[in-house]
Formats: sequence, structure tokens, C-alpha cells
Amino acid sequence: MRTKISALATIFLIGTTSLAVSNAKAAEFTVKATTVTEMKAVYGQVESRTVVPARARISGTISEVRVSEGQEVHQGDLIATVVDDKLALQLRAADAKIAALNSQLDNARVDMQRAQDLLTKGVAAQSRVDAARLQLDVTTNQLAAAVADKAVIEQSATEGQTLAPATGRVLTVPVTAGSVVMAGETIARVASGQYYLRLSLPERHAAEIAEGASVEIGERGTGSNAGFVKAREGRIAKVYPEIESGRVIADVEVADIGTYFVNERTLVSIPVGKRAMLGVPPEAVRTIHGIDYVTVETANGQLDVAVVLGERFEDAGQARIEVLTGLTDGDKVVLP
Repeated sequence: MRTKISALATIFLIGTTSLAVSNAKAAEFTVKATTVTEMKAVYGQVESRTVVPARARISGTISEVRVSEGQEVHQGDLIATVVDDKLALQLRAADAKIAALNSQLDNARVDMQRAQDLLTKGVAAQSRVDAARLQLDVTTNQLAAAVADKAVIEQSATEGQTLAPATGRVLTVPVTAGSVVMAGETIARVASGQYYLRLSLPERHAAEIAEGASVEIGERGTGSNAGFVKAREGRIAKVYPEIESGRVIADVEVADIGTYFVNERTLVSIPVGKRAMLGVPPEAVRTIHGIDYVTVETANGQLDVAVVLGERFEDAGQARIEVLTGLTDGDKVVLP
């Protein structure tokens, strides 16, 4: 009998010691209200800072098109060639006119020399020499004008080559080979500027968004049904002061935005306000039969309290889980 009592005492002492050690190891976490930034996922549209049209400089028929939609081009690359058949005829006419004026110039030089020789011999008057010199000057100027006219025609023929106005990606090519175009018509549109995201937000967020605020860019191809998946970060570069149709327009700059299509839409998570929330470490939560509990230290000892949880967040780099109901500011939560 005495042996049984001794064994029970030993078990009791061991259990008491284990409980004391367990309580000594148990840590506490004081619940405090934390101010967090409220984020809202909206769609942003990819746009280019500049979209430059490559225009035809002369009227005519397009003989070839060298680019297609989506192709990368560099400034000065040949985009298309415009041919005007009348330019070839004008060049022939200019060459014939120059040849005729050259013949007249040679004849005027001969007449000038003959008049000077006769004047030296005393046979011709000074007026004849002056007339020959005048004719020589007129013919020389006419030849210079004809050469300049030919240069204009040659330049027009050169301008039949439509060149890329800037380095970038070709967005549209609204013409094909054989199309008749007029001078100034668009042959292609080139997105030459840095890509950015254009946001259109509800008017109620006008006072909450600010330039310089950090935003999160979602993974391509993700939507509201698939959930927001952060891929990169950006910042709000500009908030436009005019509200149109109840929408606030803002631009987001993103470094290395990648190979997005112009006008492609992607999710952007932006800060729209701040709110206070209560959070606890995730390890403090126990789930029993589908109900979440945390252990709270009270004046009467430890008490299991049912809570309703929200989203996970970070507080000073530590993982926390939001508690919507069940706890108040200042409660002491027992950690395992």
C-alpha cells in the first residue's frame, strides 16, 4: 500500500513539474491595433509615352512594305517605298532642258568671244559686246535654275522611301503594297516611348491617391477570379487634376515592364487609404472542428476564445493574421 502511494506521489510531482515547465515556456503576445494600408485591385492599361506616325512624304503608289505589326524598328529603317511614275518623266524633261541650256550656253560663249574679237579690231560696237555678255549671263542663270529644278525632283524621288521616325515597336500598318496614298498619310504607327500603365479610378478615391505612392503590379493573365499575384512594383508618377465621367486618371511607372502589348490590361493593387486592425501571430490560432480559437490570459486564468479571422499581413516584417472579432486591444494571447 505504501509503495502504491509513493508511486502516485511521484507521478503527481512529475505532472506538476511538467505543467510548470510548460507554463514557463509559454509566451504571451499583447494584441495592439496596427495601422495598415488599404489596397484596392484595379485594372491598368499599358500605353506608350509616345506613338509616332510614319507618314508618306509624297503622293503615289506603295510598291513595297517592309514591316508588319509587332516588329521592332530602329530610327531610319525603311518602312515602305512610295513610287510616283510622274517623277521619272519629270527627270527626263529636266535632263532634256539642261542639255538644251548647255547648248545655248556654249553658243552664248562663242557669240561673246566673237563680239570681243570684232570690238578689238574696231569692226563691232560696244553695244554688241554688252548684248552678248547679257545673253551669256541669262543662259548661265537659266541653266543653274534647271539644275536646281532637277535636284528638287530627285529629292522628291528619294522621299518616296518612308523611314521609321523613331526606334520602337510597330503598332499598326494600315496600308498594303499597291495602295495609293497621298502626301502626309500614315504608313505605320510606331510606339517609341517607354511603356506605362494608365489607371482609371472611381471618383471616391480622388483624395486618397498621391503621386509617388508605391503600387503592386499583378502577374500577366491573372484576373479577379484567379486572385491577385504580385509580379513587380511600380509607383504613381502622375495624377491628373481633371475628373472625367466620374473617373480619376493616374499614370504608373514600372521599371522593366517587359513585353506587354500596348492597350493590354493587367491588375494593379494601389493604396486607397489606411485602417486600424488587430492581428496575432499565425501560430497563436488553433482550429477545432472548423472554428478558430486563440488562448487569452485573463485574471481567472487561460481562456479559449473563438475568433473570426481575416487576411494575413505583415507588421514590422513579422507575419500576422487579422482578427475581425473576438479580441480587443490589449488582450494577452498565449503562444504555444
